Amino acid sequence: MNSDPLKLKEIPSGTAPFTDPEWTAKGEPRASVYPQDLTTLWINTGSLCNLACEHCYIESTPTNDRLSYISTDEVRGLLDEIAEQNFPTGEIGFTGGEPFLNDDFLPILSLCLERGFRVLVLTNAMNTMLRHDGELTALRQQYGERLKLRVSLDHYTEARHASERGKRSWKPAIRGLRWLSENGFSFSVAGRTFWDEEETSLRRGYAQLFERETIALDADDESDLVLFPEMDTAAQVPEITTSCWGILNKDPADMMCASSRMVVKHKGDDHLSVMACTLLPYDQRFNLGKTLSESWQPVRLNHPHCAKFCVLGGGSCSQ
Repeated sequence: MNSDPLKLKEIPSGTAPFTDPEWTAKGEPRASVYPQDLTTLWINTGSLCNLACEHCYIESTPTNDRLSYISTDEVRGLLDEIAEQNFPTGEIGFTGGEPFLNDDFLPILSLCLERGFRVLVLTNAMNTMLRHDGELTALRQQYGERLKLRVSLDHYTEARHASERGKRSWKPAIRGLRWLSENGFSFSVAGRTFWDEEETSLRRGYAQLFERETIALDADDESDLVLFPEMDTAAQVPEITTSCWGILNKDPADMMCASSRMVVKHKGDDHLSVMACTLLPYDQRFNLGKTLSESWQPVRLNHPHCAKFCVLGGGSCSQ
């Protein structure tokens, strides 16, 4: 992105992009996002997963325990801080790994719903979810649409989905989606756009799948089918400068890190860490402190995901 040459800073030749927190590799002032209102709190339940997907942004596998399981008491502490600090948080989002692998997850869900929050759960909807069918049904009956699940289905064809998630991933996911649909849950599907396929074609393919499998979702409704931009760290993406907001006609207040944070527990830590973004669980440059209050500070867009997924891709993990 071009900016006023008078504002350029001399940067050593060979400096890699996304290195300096304040300046781009071209010497332009790096863009920041200032916090607005904490409307969504994301909680990572742990990085372990029953799958090992080819392009998992968090590198979750059955053996990756870099993020420890979070406990019910730790979540209770976060909810207490929200109340004490009067954060206007309405939504709690859960991601992993696979959240349903955490033995505390159902009590955590119940706690958040009891406290009056809307809850969004990102899941692969496989047997790890269905083993809790009775408890989930009871929560749906009590809290209705305040509980929503978003199911990852990378493509509308079995072959392409399985190329990402493994040969045995398709049928259990479809079974989980059917179960959610048949039992009246509020749910959606998350797909991906890296198949070199136009969005209209993707939505048409998912529509045919939903009709064939009697899954009660509207593929043309962006809240029923969320299509996420790809996050390839090897891809060349421009760094976001302060002048980019005007050039792109983007408002920094619309970026995820203006209104959300993600809480993780790094392996070996005896405390939680509040990260700037759901997409950056390990990068310590985006570790903003141990409490929500500490984390409420500007975020410098010093990572390729900031550019490709959020600013240029328009992606958001929240509902």
